[in-house]
Amino acid sequence: MAEKQKEMSFLGHLEELRWHLVRSAAAIFIIAIVLFVFQKEVYENFLLAHRKSDFITYQLFCDFFTYFKLDSGFCNVVFKDNLISLKPTQQLMNSIWSSFILGIILSFPYLLWEIWRFVAPGLTKNEVNKSRGFIFIASFLFFCGIAFSFYVIAPISIHFLYNYQITDLIQNNFTMDSHIGLVTNMLLGVSILFELPVLIYFLTKIGLVTPDFLKKYRKHALVVVLILAAIITPPDVASQVIVAIPILILYEVSIRVSKIVIKKQEKDARKGTRV
Repeated sequence: MAEKQKEMSFLGHLEELRWHLVRSAAAIFIIAIVLFVFQKEVYENFLLAHRKSDFITYQLFCDFFTYFKLDSGFCNVVFKDNLISLKPTQQLMNSIWSSFILGIILSFPYLLWEIWRFVAPGLTKNEVNKSRGFIFIASFLFFCGIAFSFYVIAPISIHFLYNYQITDLIQNNFTMDSHIGLVTNMLLGVSILFELPVLIYFLTKIGLVTPDFLKKYRKHALVVVLILAAIITPPDVASQVIVAIPILILYEVSIRVSKIVIKKQEKDARKGTRV
C-alpha cells in the first residue's frame, strides 16, 4: 500500500512537471506567434537595427572619439549592400526560428516562475520566503546581458566584421541567416553568462563551490572567460575584452555572493547547535 502511495506521489510529480512544461511552451509559442505577426517591425527595429548608420551606439562612439580628437570609423558607418536570401524558404524559416528564439528571451521571467512554482512545494516556509527575489534577480541579470550584447557587443562586432576585408579581390556578400544568427547567438550567449552569480549561489548552497575555491581558481576562470568571449564574439580583441570585463566583474560579485551564503549557513548551523 505504501509503495503504491509512493508510486502515485511520483506519478503526481511527473504530471505536475508536465503541466509546468506545457504552460512554459505555451508562453513561448504565444509570444513567438505575436513576434511573427509583427516580423517586419521586429527585423527592422531590432534584429537589423545594427545595420543602420544612425544606431545609437555608433553615434555615442563617434561622439566619444571626436571629443578626444581621435579618428573613428563609427562616424561614417555605411552598409552598402542589403543582406541576401539564397533559398526560396530562407526568409520564412529564418523568421520562424528568430520568433522562437526571441519568444524564449521575452518569456524568460515566466519560465523562471514556472520553475520556482514546481520547486517551491518541496521547500520550507523560510526557504520560500528567501527565494522570492530569485526570479527578479535572475531576470534582471538576464536582461542586463541582453541590453549589453545588443547595445555594445553586437554593434562593435558587426561594424568590425562588415568592414573586415583581406583583399579587394574578395567581396563581402552576407546572408540574412549569418547576420541574424550572429545577433541571436550573442544575445543568448552573453545573457546566459550574466547568470553567473545566480549559478554560483546555488552551487554554494549545495556545497559544490566555496569562496576559497573561487579565489584559488580566479586565474583559471579568467582563461575560461576569455575562451567563452572568443566563442561568443567575432575574432577581434576589442570585442572579446569588452565581453570579458563585465563577466570578470560578475565573477568577483559571485565570490561575494558565495561568502554571504557560507556565512548564513554557518550562522544557521550555530543556531541549530545551541538548540
